Parts: sequence; C-alpha cells; structure tokens
Amino acid sequence: MHVPDGFLDAPTSVGTAVIAAAGIGIALWRSRSTLDDRSAPMAGMVAVFIFAAQMLNFPVGAGTSGHMLGGALAAVLVGPWTATLCVSVVLVVQALLFADGGITALGTNVTLMGIVGVWVGWLAFRAALALLPRRTGSVPVAAAIGAFVSVPVAALGFVGLYAIGGQAPIPLEALTTAMVGWHVLIGLGESVITFLVVASISATRPDLVSGSVGRRPADLATAGSREVAA
Repeated sequence: MHVPDGFLDAPTSVGTAVIAAAGIGIALWRSRSTLDDRSAPMAGMVAVFIFAAQMLNFPVGAGTSGHMLGGALAAVLVGPWTATLCVSVVLVVQALLFADGGITALGTNVTLMGIVGVWVGWLAFRAALALLPRRTGSVPVAAAIGAFVSVPVAALGFVGLYAIGGQAPIPLEALTTAMVGWHVLIGLGESVITFLVVASISATRPDLVSGSVGRRPADLATAGSREVAA
C-alpha cells in the first residue's frame, strides 16, 4: 500500500504529513511510560518483522500494490502507541533507503499504515476481545480479527485520500475495486499470520503480549481467586 510520489496533490500530502507528525509526536510521548528493558527489545523485533513482511510487494492493479501491513500485530504485541512508532520507523527506512514509497508521500504512508492501520486494528481487537470468552485463547482470535479489519479499512482510507487529491490518471472506481478487493484477500492472509504469531508467543511468553493483559493465566487465576473470596 506504499503510496508513490505524485499520486496525491501537494495539499493532501502536506495534510497527511501534519497528521503523521502529530501522531508520531503523541506516540513518542505516550510510549515513554510503556517502553522498558523488556518491551524495548520486543518492539525492535516487531519492527524487523514488519520491515521484512512489507518488502514483499505485489501488484494489485490500477497502478497500486499490496503487502502485509502488520499494524494490528504490532499493536497487540507492544501496544498501539509503540506500534505506531514501529511502523513509522519501518516506513521511513523503506522510503529513504529502498525507495519503497515516495519521500513526499511519507506522511501519507505513515498516516495510513502507522496510524489508521494500527489504531483500527487495535480497536477491532479490543472490541472482539470484549465479546469473546475470558480466556487466554481468545487473544490470538481477537488479534486475527483486528488484523483482518485493519487492512481493507486502511485501503479505504487511501481511496478516500485519492478522491480528495488524486493526481494519477486512474478512475476512482477502478482504484476502489482494486484496492478494496485485493486488500480483503490480503487481510485474510494477514489475519492468519497474526493469529499464528500471537498464538505462538502467548503459548510460551504471554507476558510479552501487551494486548493479553487481563487474559494471561496469572491474571485469570487472580480474578478467579477474587471471585471465590467474594
């Protein structure tokens, strides 16, 4: 979903750059209280995984490409604020060193993948988690749902930006069909990968999964003891 230079007009690119800068600034401020000696290495590994996954691009038609976003996975593992930083760092490195996404479109890419992708995935994860049974096994399932929802929503966000300031000679209808249709399929694949990753980490080190707070075995045992005492 990397947006290239010239795909959107200058006002739209500047507007998304402002949103991205504000989002990164807030994420830096909020993540100071969550990053420690245990979570910082995890954030680094998450960033490396997303970097590798996003380098696998494939065309989806109408001048666009698709790949795994990883925002929901990052949010579940290290929390949404740190996840925004992880995805943003990946996008900056890709744009500056690998020409993956345009420099002038960097704000757009951060907005779509580092903010929309992360936070839609996180909110969908939390909503699904609230509806699922209160046990550890619900965390990977909710994470998969968050991942699936986040991908086509981010694609729709791009379509919305193109409708406002698109500069490429591509009909909006064709772009919408290509982006949403293919990213639903990408979302299915990403949900499977997210489920497997979160499930494997939860099975061995549930303390490293930020989104599992309240669903870890120790948390559930404590809650059960309180209920019995009551």
